[in-house]
Amino acid sequence: MAKEKKAPKPKAQTPKGFRDYFGTEVTERAEMLAQIAGVYHRYGFDALESSAVETVEALGKFLPDVDRPNEGVFAWQEDEDGDKGDWLALRYDLTAPLARVYAQHRNDLPLPYRRYAMGPVWRNEKPGPGRFRQFYQCDADTVGSGSVAADAEICAMLADTLEVVGIPRGDYIVRVNNRKVLNGVLEAMGLNDDAQRDAVLRTIDKFDKVGEAGVRELLGKGRLDASGAYIDGVGLSDAQAEPVIAFLTSKGETAAQTIQNLKAAIGDSTIGAEGVAELEQIADLLAAGGYGPDRIVIDPSVVRGLGYYTGPVFEAELTFEILDEKGRKRQFGSVAGGGRYDDLVKRFTGQPVPATGVSIGVDRLLAALREKGRIGSQSAGPVVVTVMDRDRMGDYQAMVAELRSAGIRAEVYLGNPKNFGNQLKYADKRNSPVAVIEGGDEKANGVVQIKDLILGAKIAESASLEEWQDRPNQFEVPRDQLVSKVREILESYS
Repeated sequence: MAKEKKAPKPKAQTPKGFRDYFGTEVTERAEMLAQIAGVYHRYGFDALESSAVETVEALGKFLPDVDRPNEGVFAWQEDEDGDKGDWLALRYDLTAPLARVYAQHRNDLPLPYRRYAMGPVWRNEKPGPGRFRQFYQCDADTVGSGSVAADAEICAMLADTLEVVGIPRGDYIVRVNNRKVLNGVLEAMGLNDDAQRDAVLRTIDKFDKVGEAGVRELLGKGRLDASGAYIDGVGLSDAQAEPVIAFLTSKGETAAQTIQNLKAAIGDSTIGAEGVAELEQIADLLAAGGYGPDRIVIDPSVVRGLGYYTGPVFEAELTFEILDEKGRKRQFGSVAGGGRYDDLVKRFTGQPVPATGVSIGVDRLLAALREKGRIGSQSAGPVVVTVMDRDRMGDYQAMVAELRSAGIRAEVYLGNPKNFGNQLKYADKRNSPVAVIEGGDEKANGVVQIKDLILGAKIAESASLEEWQDRPNQFEVPRDQLVSKVREILESYS
């Protein structure tokens, strides 16, 4: 009889494009999200936690096809009693679920509806360095208001949020543009061919990478890229391309100068004039609120995602320098973006519903805070109560209960207590600030030993013990002074 083969052991590894997050990372993210939520709440936005799973039909953008039913999203088809049911998918952002929620519950929601949402999203895309298939987003949106005051408010709130989490003024700028102005530019160019208009939009989107000269070449015959490959251009004449160049380079010293330059770029376009007027209103509203050009500027070079938006668009860019993987200096770049999208809810209702919002890239903002040194230091672990006598576990549990009641993070060592050295190694691995020791002698004398592990680590690292010789790192105190002595040590390092 053939010997039955054992089932192979599963590989202990995360799926491609995903990662695990441990203690400090999770805590840092939760604390930052709490700070952001505080700003959003102060602005009058309400929290919303929508389903992580939506129908693919509701998501809209990533409708499955026969060959690749999972393209763009992680999707599956329901099996309903042997029949094929709806396609479902993990949400790829927090905006599409908002459109569905508002359309479904609009009779019960206030108008306008102001909500913020935070949580993971999933995208079935090729992963790369720093690019994962699951990541966090943090959104705030106003649905049901066509007033540009709603757009200005989002910009102001974004600036406030960056400062609250630890990005100081001068290290960021919120830049504002308008899709209608770009439409006016395209109208002034006299382009009627959709394919050519799309090619122009794609070229405009490369402005931050190739600059004015590169855009001119790409709008014309084409250009050689950095690798030496030739990229065909759109084929426009210099005269046709000029409105695009005027649009992209119209930023002046002041908002008023920028507005005047944009008016010249759009020519006689009605939709373009409407967009310029909206930018002018936004600038006035922000100035009235005390948000000057050191925080928020009108900047026509903001072209990201213009195909998705219907009016004002904005992004938050961090302006301080970092070193890339090759040691070269570069600006940190964008950490948030958004704008007005008046057509998304219409998919469900059949009626136009104005909406505007912003999405913060949580992981990028956390990375920025680490670069600024605002987070990233190793967080303190719990006070560890060691176990000298396993038959007296009740005494040790009483100690941690007293510490926890006083608001001090604490735990009893739950491993094998036979080797006391291993208990202290465990405390070091947990980055514990203090260890509590009570053996038989301490119990009989009504005292406990309090070991300052932070100072102990400093003594161990010091090349000379002289500077530490007058500073004890272990104290014997009466049992009833356990909490006060531990707090005293913790506060000396806070």
